[in-house]
Amino acid sequence: MTEVGILGTGAYVPDRVVSNDEVGAAAAVDDAWVVRKTAIRERRWAAPEQATSDLAAAAGRAALESAGITADQLSVIVVATSTPDRPQPPTAAYVQHLLGASGAAAFDVNAVCSGEVFALASVEGILARSGGCALVIGADLYSRILNPADRRTVVLFGDGAGAMVLGSGRGSRVRHISAHTFGELSGLIEVPAGGSRMPCDPAALEAGRQYFTMDGRAVRAFVEDQLPGLVKQFLHEAGVVPDDIRHFVPHQANGVMLDTVFEQLALSRATMHLSLTRYGNTGAASIPITLDEAARAGAFRRGDLILLAGFGGGMSAGFALVEW
Repeated sequence: MTEVGILGTGAYVPDRVVSNDEVGAAAAVDDAWVVRKTAIRERRWAAPEQATSDLAAAAGRAALESAGITADQLSVIVVATSTPDRPQPPTAAYVQHLLGASGAAAFDVNAVCSGEVFALASVEGILARSGGCALVIGADLYSRILNPADRRTVVLFGDGAGAMVLGSGRGSRVRHISAHTFGELSGLIEVPAGGSRMPCDPAALEAGRQYFTMDGRAVRAFVEDQLPGLVKQFLHEAGVVPDDIRHFVPHQANGVMLDTVFEQLALSRATMHLSLTRYGNTGAASIPITLDEAARAGAFRRGDLILLAGFGGGMSAGFALVEW
């Protein structure tokens, strides 16, 4: 079994900055309300001509440059997204073409906001057996599926993409990965229409079933109730204790909630890294965007243990322990 590590990281966010007052206007909330509830101050939204694959490819190019390899050296491309360009083909196929990575197998993973960790787990297993290099991208474009009048969701989300190049022989080592799904809670976060259960027909559109929906209170209860125990279990499986962790990179769901969760986790020697104040919740992109920003800022030192923690629709939760 080949040891797999992160060879490089990259990120991309669109140019358009959307303020709290702008996004909150139709939802009848202002900047002060959004900051108090979420700690988000602004987010980026994609241009009309941009799709998820465009954001993903831009982040992928940045990660390839960081890793010092070219697209033709990739054997696998995985895009974690719940906002694909189309229901089919996979968004990763468009990314493969945009990057010119003709030798890479390409597929999507949908675990909503846990997607990057689930994709990382998939690729780590492939590379551990076959070697080579892979590009794992978390990318979401939520601005296209938000109800402008729903203050519970429209103020939270931004668009963006983050990427990691994985390979063997050098780089930061992925020491342990774990993933969980709680399917009985799948109704807490969903886009009801657009699939085989409910086609996106005129009746569905009239009822607004094409929009993202979330039971915010129940989601917060899930995170606060489940995450501490799952993290404790994960660290035990990985053979480390909380004081060993130097950096915590969570899914950037809500800054107020994350402060509460971080306190519950008792990672007393760890720094929690946040990007949500400027980018909002970028779905599957939030962990790799935040990791890339911290890495480029020089936050990590050789040997530091980094805990990546994803949670989202499904309901799902995924964790990865990285030794820098």
